[in-house]
Amino acid sequence: MKHIIAFAGSNSKESINKQLATYTANLVQEAEVSIIDLNDYELPLYGIDYENEHGIPDNAQKFLKLIQESDGVVLSLAEHNGAYSAAFKNIFDWMSRIDGKLWAEKPMLLMATSPGARGGASVLEIAKSRFPYMGGNIVADFSFPSFGANFSEGKITNEELNAALLLKVDTFSKAL
Repeated sequence: MKHIIAFAGSNSKESINKQLATYTANLVQEAEVSIIDLNDYELPLYGIDYENEHGIPDNAQKFLKLIQESDGVVLSLAEHNGAYSAAFKNIFDWMSRIDGKLWAEKPMLLMATSPGARGGASVLEIAKSRFPYMGGNIVADFSFPSFGANFSEGKITNEELNAALLLKVDTFSKAL
């Protein structure tokens, strides 16, 4: 059985991106799913001075190991001011100091959502252009608009959007 990890690029306890990642990962058939929370991998703010004085924190090593040991990654990025959240960018920076190809060519279903109609499209585009240089094997991507209007009680309520996501999940599943 394949093992996938799913997480949000957010440290919000009520993260809509974590809700979307969890829902999506659980749609993958015949896979063991681990839901990861960035809050469980607290890290100091990345800085070269800190790294030179203290080395790379264990939590960065542990998080990278989760990626490396998985068969695939479901990631939904939060969008803060059109880019990654500070929490995601920090863990991303720390992991890149360990391995520049941190995504390890694992099949990835990359997503973003937001309360607005653009569904995190800006951060999704940034990641789609950057991750391949860092070992990202993005096999499918999905921008989910207007989270509050289209997601309720742990699932997508808009049938058209759910059907579109199911196609992306199928593509991801076949790549595992």
